[in-house]
Amino acid sequence: MADIEDVLALGSELERSYPVHVRGRLKFRVGQVVYVAFSRDESVMGFAFPMEERAALVASDPRRFSVPSASDLRFNWVHADLAALDPTEARELVVDAWRMVVPQKVSRAYDLTHPEGPG
Repeated sequence: MADIEDVLALGSELERSYPVHVRGRLKFRVGQVVYVAFSRDESVMGFAFPMEERAALVASDPRRFSVPSASDLRFNWVHADLAALDPTEARELVVDAWRMVVPQKVSRAYDLTHPEGPG
């Protein structure tokens, strides 16, 4: 069972990433682009995810993953129930979302320094 503490440090450690609080919600950004955001009660983690793969992810486990609200369907975004994820999986989702918003050379440098993944 994952919680926000499992990914909080990661959002500050990833290159170019920083945490912000917007209207009482914690978000991780690179520049002005949000790639992870938590619900106010920190039970749901929204994260950047390829739009063309979203339906398959949600269909694979609708108990853990869901589509965003109708107004956010135009974005590359998915929601996850944090309590339904294990900590390693939550960290992997954060890193994968971060990869979507950083240059490939930054992502490749992370791979060189973290060959086992975010652990």
